[in-house]
Amino acid sequence: MNDIGDALWNTEVGPADYSAAGDRYRQAVLDQYKLCVEMADRVSARRNLTNTFFLSLNSAVVAVVAAVSSGALAEASVPLLVAGLVILLVQCAAWYVMVRSYRQLNRAKYAVIGAFEERLPAYAYSRAEWGALGEGRDWRRYLPLTYVEQWVPVVFAVAYLMGFCAVVSR
Repeated sequence: MNDIGDALWNTEVGPADYSAAGDRYRQAVLDQYKLCVEMADRVSARRNLTNTFFLSLNSAVVAVVAAVSSGALAEASVPLLVAGLVILLVQCAAWYVMVRSYRQLNRAKYAVIGAFEERLPAYAYSRAEWGALGEGRDWRRYLPLTYVEQWVPVVFAVAYLMGFCAVVSR
């Protein structure tokens, strides 16, 4: 599938399939297809909002713990650091699970979109676009964002653990 045009057009659906007799049915399929594409876009937008929320929340907790545990309170701050660490690790776990859930939800939505495209004249998403991206198999050609996103909370959690160990071992 090197040629996008070959991957794009559905040879099983042609102009003859668009006679007046089936217009209402085809319009209903097209309307449902549009709705599915819109919903997939909305899931991606919600996923981006979720990432922003957790990034902001983690930053706020780190700032509060750093501010409260510095200065004169530094010696008595180990319980506060432990509480902050637990809060941050729970947030990272929730963030990881949510990003994974959004990835699974989008995967299912795009499978449905691909099934709809079997009834349409073109395979815009399921074959042409995804094929042009190498189906995500080669990270140098295309690295699916959901895989990168899923590692962000893991990296944060490891950094929090390492920071906690460094502060407590002083």
